[in-house]
Amino acid sequence: MKQNVLLFPTRNNKILAEKIAENFGLPLGEMHFLDFSDGEYQPSFDQSVRGARVFLIGSTFPPAENLMEMLLMIDAAKRASADKITCVIPYFGLARQDRKDKPRVPIGAKLVANLLTAAGATRVMTMDLHADQIQGFFEIPVDHLYASTIFVEYVKSLNLDNLTIASPDMGGAKRAKAYAKNLNADIVICYKERKKANQVNDMFLIGDVQDRNVILVDDMIDTAGTLTKAADIIMEKGAKSVRAMATHPILSGGAYEKIANSALSEVVVTDSIPLNPNKDSSKIKVLSCASLFAEVMKLVHKGKSISEKFIY
Repeated sequence: MKQNVLLFPTRNNKILAEKIAENFGLPLGEMHFLDFSDGEYQPSFDQSVRGARVFLIGSTFPPAENLMEMLLMIDAAKRASADKITCVIPYFGLARQDRKDKPRVPIGAKLVANLLTAAGATRVMTMDLHADQIQGFFEIPVDHLYASTIFVEYVKSLNLDNLTIASPDMGGAKRAKAYAKNLNADIVICYKERKKANQVNDMFLIGDVQDRNVILVDDMIDTAGTLTKAADIIMEKGAKSVRAMATHPILSGGAYEKIANSALSEVVVTDSIPLNPNKDSSKIKVLSCASLFAEVMKLVHKGKSISEKFIY
C-alpha cells in the first residue's frame, strides 16, 4: 500500500514551503492556526494525517515562537497518528550554541535537538549547520544538506578569472577548502579576534589576493560585521573584486546598511530565512534552496540514497 505524503508549512516560511511543494509536485496540506488574545496559538490540521509521512517545513530563526510553532505542529501530527514526521528546517536556530565555551552556559543546539525528538519528530532535514557535529546531538536520522550544491553552479556561471575563495574566519577554513577544490581555485583565510559576540576587534588576511576575484564563503550572515570587514581588507590588499556567499541571511542589527556601504559587489544567500522587505537589499541575490530540499525529500520518501546531493 502506497503511503500518503503530506506537506505543511510553519507561518514564517510559507513562501519557501510553497516553492518546495511545487518542486515536490504536491500542494501544501490544509491547516489553520487559532490565535488567542494573549499571543498563544494552536495549530490544527484540517485533513487527516493518520498513517501518513508528514513533512513539516519551517526555519527556527528568532523569535522563539518559530521554534515553538514547529514543536506544536509535531505534537499535533503525532497525536493525530502520523506514521513518520520529518522536520524540514532549512535554518536550524540556536546552532551557534553547540558547546560550553565558558562556565555556566547552556548548549542550546542540544536542547533544541532534545525538544524536537521529545515532541515526536522521527527525522530532521536541515542545511549548513553552524557545526557538523550537531548531527550527533540527535538520536534520530538527520539529513544535513549543503548550499554548496547551489552556490558552486552559480559561481561557475560567473566565469570569473583568477578566482580565490576566502574564509572570513579560521572556523570556516574547511568550508572554504571544499569550495576551492570544487572550483579549482586558490584559498585565503581571514584571522579575526573578538572580545565579545558580534563584535570584531581586529582582523588579518592570510594569503595573497592581488589582482584576484575573491569570494567569501560562510554559513550565515548575522550582523555582517565580520563579512564587511573582511571584504574591506581584501580590497585593500589589491583584489579586483570581492563577493560573499552565505547560506543563511539572518541580517540582524545594521547588517543591511553595512552590506550596502561595504566593498562587497554582491552578496549571495539562500531563501532559508526571508529577507526584510523594508531594508535595502540591492546588493543581495537570493538563490532558492527549494528544489534541493524537494529532491531530497523525494529520495528519502522512496528510501533511496541522497549522497549524490552532497558536494561539500
